[in-house]
Amino acid sequence: MERLYRRRIPVAEFCSHDLAVRLVELSTELRRQIGILVNRTGNVEYVIVGDEKGMVIPELRDYPLGKKVMRGLRLIHTHLKNESVSEDDLTDLSLLRFDLLAALLYTPGKSQIYAQLAWLSPDQRGASTLVDPVVALDRIDLDCIHFIQELEADLEKAARTASKTKDVLERAILVSVTTSGTRQEAEDSMAELRELARTAQVEALDEFIQRPKKLNPRFLMGEGMVRDVVIRAMQRGASMLIFDQELTPAQMRCISAMTELKVIDRSQLILDIFARRAKTLDGKVQVELAQLKYLLPRLTGRGVQMSRLMGGIGGRGPGETKLETDRRRIRDRIASLERELKELSQGRDQRRKQRVKAGVPIISIVGYTNAGKSTLLNALTKSDVFTEDLLFATLDTSSRRLRFPRDREVIITDTVGFIRSLPKSLMGAFKATLEEMRDADLLLHVVDASHPRFEDQIAQVRAILAELELGDKQELLVYNKADMLNDMKKKDMVAFLRVRQSARTQNSVMVSARDRKSLKPLMDELQRRFWIEDKEVTQTAL
Repeated sequence: MERLYRRRIPVAEFCSHDLAVRLVELSTELRRQIGILVNRTGNVEYVIVGDEKGMVIPELRDYPLGKKVMRGLRLIHTHLKNESVSEDDLTDLSLLRFDLLAALLYTPGKSQIYAQLAWLSPDQRGASTLVDPVVALDRIDLDCIHFIQELEADLEKAARTASKTKDVLERAILVSVTTSGTRQEAEDSMAELRELARTAQVEALDEFIQRPKKLNPRFLMGEGMVRDVVIRAMQRGASMLIFDQELTPAQMRCISAMTELKVIDRSQLILDIFARRAKTLDGKVQVELAQLKYLLPRLTGRGVQMSRLMGGIGGRGPGETKLETDRRRIRDRIASLERELKELSQGRDQRRKQRVKAGVPIISIVGYTNAGKSTLLNALTKSDVFTEDLLFATLDTSSRRLRFPRDREVIITDTVGFIRSLPKSLMGAFKATLEEMRDADLLLHVVDASHPRFEDQIAQVRAILAELELGDKQELLVYNKADMLNDMKKKDMVAFLRVRQSARTQNSVMVSARDRKSLKPLMDELQRRFWIEDKEVTQTAL
């Protein structure tokens, strides 16, 4: 068997005749499938001995994919029963991105060897692989060098064509696997995941939604479905998989073992967005704390072989492993950040007490992410808090003074937006920032009136407020983006009527944060709530 490693194939050939004969002879003698992996210079890098039905491809650490579209290896293997290329062969070809796959077919007692070739397809609309007919080995005329070069160029061109945006950091396939709720709810959650990906500068190339009767404890979805998703990701040139559901550490490891793609979940994506957008010291500390709490249970190591010997009595065992050292350092850092967060919280508490002592009413703007909270704050106070049409555009709390006639004023505070399935670690960390709402005299609950499922978003926000023990606060619903309702009226009259009915029954106000003239009903309502004896509101408030 060692002689196979010393073989070298002429680079222009996919397999030399004498090597094919030797593979067939060994396979017949052992009654096992035998395969070789050959690099682009013609050297045999791996020899694989399987059983009668198939082979197990080893981990190809010396030939990682990275951002390449092809592995740089071609697989040549025998089939004992003269059968053509199988589905397992094509799955290996698609998953492992071989340059070429060749099955050597023969009938015992006959000298003629046949071969069948398969390769990756650059056509995004069709099958992921292409298969040649079975032909006699000596009739195959293939210039392997030029064939692989042209195929790689076509695959790279197809991947670039599939991409819609150039200025992205990653390209991903989005996956949702759920057993609860309706199909529509799963699609809404997927649409939100798509927006989260856009915020993180990740281009979503494709989406998969599966609603099985029971979740797979190892892969979340069925193993066959995972393979389909990974093959699609390889075909489209994706670099990562993003799951809408939170993955357990074991599930993340199992899925990662099937592919060289990055595998993250919704929580990790949100944490990454927060890490990029946090600007203040408060925000940075809270985000780092949330990230470390998320990371801690997901740390894995290699056990005893990563141990460090320790001296002294009782130190003659394997010692403290690298994994244990990492965990201890993370726990120490978490404790340090929690102390720092407590100190920052004390500073915020003092500032809040000063505002309460001054007798100035406090209003907190809350709502679902991207509902237009920061835009409303800017319109009310003529300020320039950062706004953008992205989820979690605002992470750091901003406070401004809102002046009314007769030198009356309130403090109005913008807060981070809420979202469904907010990571628990993030909720815990941001409780400190959301303490700003505890002293609020009124919560302005901003709602995106143009969103088709605005009722669900209202319910999500109220559920989070209840979890923060703020459910008993006075609330004023502000239906924002009224300027978009005309388009909604034309496209979906039922949705338009739902918004109007909800606004009437919940004693709310309708505004467009981009149109200052539309804010007068809101200003009137605030004036009525805080200074009920004052009936006069003038345009100077705007």
